[in-house]
Amino acid sequence: MKKNVGIIDKIIRISVVIIIAILYFTNLISGTLAIILAAVALIFVLTSFVGVCPLYLPFRLSTKK
Repeated sequence: MKKNVGIIDKIIRISVVIIIAILYFTNLISGTLAIILAAVALIFVLTSFVGVCPLYLPFRLSTKK
């Protein structure tokens, strides 16, 4: 697959993951919301490291130069 996630997009995704982790570990989120946000965080981490976002593919979007 062709990479479609640029460096700024990766930084934003990792920042969101860090914010979600902080909210979880400070007990500001819990229960179902915590599970949903953990799944989102996992997806963000995976797409950041792989460099491909499947949601960008149908729209032919790319944040990579």
